[in-house]
Amino acid sequence: MKANRKLYLFACAALTLGPALTGCATGPQPPQPGTPAFYWAAARETYRTGDFAKTNDNLSQLTKTDNEFTRRALLWEIVTSSGLAQGYMVLADTYEAGARAARNNPTPFRKQVTILRGQASNAALQFAEAFHRYQDAVKDPTITLDFDFPSGNAAQPPELKKVASGIFVQESELALLQKAMTQRGVLLSTCRAVGAKDDTAKALEIFKTGKPQVDLQVFKMQMASMLHEQAQLFGPAKLDQPPRVKMLCTEAKEALDSLPPTKQTKDLLNKIQGTLKKSKVS
Repeated sequence: MKANRKLYLFACAALTLGPALTGCATGPQPPQPGTPAFYWAAARETYRTGDFAKTNDNLSQLTKTDNEFTRRALLWEIVTSSGLAQGYMVLADTYEAGARAARNNPTPFRKQVTILRGQASNAALQFAEAFHRYQDAVKDPTITLDFDFPSGNAAQPPELKKVASGIFVQESELALLQKAMTQRGVLLSTCRAVGAKDDTAKALEIFKTGKPQVDLQVFKMQMASMLHEQAQLFGPAKLDQPPRVKMLCTEAKEALDSLPPTKQTKDLLNKIQGTLKKSKVS
């Protein structure tokens, strides 16, 4: 009888403690798919692994709504999308050079040019839209970059020379080359965002402080310059889409109009006018 009573008491204790022990073992629940917290965590993870295309996708999902991460994510999206566009553009131009060099069989190169310029176009338009929204929303004299210094190498990968000389790389090599170029683009865009154009060592030092503070005027000047550069993608020698040339140049000009006039701003405004004239945009 005593033995049966002990078993009964043990079973009751197990039933009482079971849920509590299970709750302790599982810990905090991860963010639910589709929530802002989920996309923020996903963006951080893909960014950590160097998959900036997926990072950009996650940020795009995150900035569609107004939530606790929107402002920080929008700034991050500007830097990432502008860097992706730059990486795709350089790679597309390299394949265009490869098509000229590979006179016997330029078709595979031209196909890549079309694909890459399409990807560059999507990223450049995302950059322009995100920057427009950010300009409207932010008036603070300084901004905070709430992301880490990106992986990547500022030097161009050696495979670029092969492509430019007319040697078509295999599909597996192309995937690696594209990843290297997009990482390079985001790295250089990040350097420009903190006012350290092409100086990765200086930019890295700035990021070592954690969540670096950047002068809004410096940031706007650099992003305006990148908008003008990426407007060339839509010019007559490439995609030949004058309305998009006008869109990016207008966004760049609005940023410059909000800055004190300097030789640098005046020079860029003159370049913008030249680009609009060349594309026959009024």
